[in-house]
Amino acid sequence: MTLDGTNSYVLAAPNAAGVVVVDPGPLLEGHLAELAGEGSVELILITHRHGDHTDGSAALHRLTGAPVRALLPEFCHQGPPLHDGEIIQAGGLTIEVLATPGHTSDSLCFVVKHDGGRGLVLTGDTVLGRGTTVLDHPDGKLGDYLTSLEKLRRLGSRAGHPAGHPAGHPAGSAPALPGGGAVMPVLPGHGPVLPDLAAVVAGYQRHRQERLAQVRAAVDALRTRQGGEPTAAEVVAVVYADVPANVLGAAELSVQAQLEFLRG
Repeated sequence: MTLDGTNSYVLAAPNAAGVVVVDPGPLLEGHLAELAGEGSVELILITHRHGDHTDGSAALHRLTGAPVRALLPEFCHQGPPLHDGEIIQAGGLTIEVLATPGHTSDSLCFVVKHDGGRGLVLTGDTVLGRGTTVLDHPDGKLGDYLTSLEKLRRLGSRAGHPAGHPAGHPAGSAPALPGGGAVMPVLPGHGPVLPDLAAVVAGYQRHRQERLAQVRAAVDALRTRQGGEPTAAEVVAVVYADVPANVLGAAELSVQAQLEFLRG
């Protein structure tokens, strides 16, 4: 479920006095000590509430004294909740908070800029480095997620070329960050860095529409066969027949979100 594990990021401009940590991750003492040793931590940011991103945040706060800020107040420590559109100055960087609900209702992305460069975006679990994200229904909603994807696609398109026309970077390659160039790199919560926000989000949008069409067709076929409304598990058995058994629970959450969206 976490691919290679949770990515924790340490951000700072060259020669900055302090650093910003995004998503401390799980409660792993060695990992948290390594984060605390990367510099003078002045701020800890959280992309969303899931424990694989937040369980170590209170301990890192105790190690460093840095405030922890998230959208939900219960995940903050000595810092106020974040809000959409907020501009943060920390680590010598300008960080914009972008609300992107869908994976969870409190999901955030962080857009980072320095010295007028193209910028980059930390996407938490809204966009992954490999595969697609789960909608944590009922908290995560497909309508919200589709709106968030379009917001990110437009952000990436403004950074460079139109969506769907990659600028020639191989998928998964790690670009020089932040710096020149026309596209906006993606630093995801799981998996490798991706070079082009607009291109990867356009792929996510296509995938979501294809899955939605598959779910709609499965519901119609099951209604005809059974004479009643199918369950989410029955739809999963049709649409996700090729996925490993250990992720079927996650697939069922996403199907529940899609059924709610279609019924709406």
